[in-house]
Amino acid sequence: MKMHYLACLFIAPGVYAGNWLDLSLSDDASARTLPSYPHAGSEYVPGQPGREFTVVLSNRSGERLLAVLSVDGVNAVSGETASTQQGGYVLQPYETLRVTGWRKSLQETAKFYFTALPDSYAARTGRPNNVGVIGVAVFREQPTFSQWNPEPHRYSHNSQAGNAQSSRSKESDSLTARPGAASPSAESDVLGTGHGQRQYDPAKQVAFERRSYQPDELVELRYDRYERLLALGIIPESYPYRYQAPQAFPEFVPDPR
Repeated sequence: MKMHYLACLFIAPGVYAGNWLDLSLSDDASARTLPSYPHAGSEYVPGQPGREFTVVLSNRSGERLLAVLSVDGVNAVSGETASTQQGGYVLQPYETLRVTGWRKSLQETAKFYFTALPDSYAARTGRPNNVGVIGVAVFREQPTFSQWNPEPHRYSHNSQAGNAQSSRSKESDSLTARPGAASPSAESDVLGTGHGQRQYDPAKQVAFERRSYQPDELVELRYDRYERLLALGIIPESYPYRYQAPQAFPEFVPDPR
């Protein structure tokens, strides 16, 4: 009997698939990609206070890309209020880069972790207005004939003046809770990204000439507590979410839903 094989395109759950770059968040304790839920044109990821996470950037193309990473409206490399014209990480063709924290130097980063709004790095530096969103401005490189040396964690620091601040969309601001659900508006319940322990995470500066002034692509993921996303109707009630690591040998077999 002849077997027919079908090729299909698979996008992992929780990954924002852009044209040039994929963006996802990974829970450090379980090493799992956090799931995402589409709502009103945005993707939302549930987070849990105290959990450390990593921003995962994957270059889908065969050319170098510059990824200007904004976490809560703050540039994750320079600490400036984020602008698309600032420096960021350079990804080699088809490279996947794991950004584990705020860059403190060419040798260290301070770990990303989910935390309450008042404890977030953005709020502690007087910039709480854009907490809850992680975005990447993607730039293609001006073609050259230079050779590249593949090493991890490269970043371009050719920052230009720019004071543009990101803001939450009107549709996000206008969300209301389900009838009978707990109010999701308390400041202490809003989730942000903290400035955690320092860790060894080497990088080096490289030159990168952008092909255009405007980004070739903007990708972003919004995040908040699971309970808030559930109350707002972003996570369907039929989609339970657990942070526990999967088990190869669970104790018993459950009934199907």
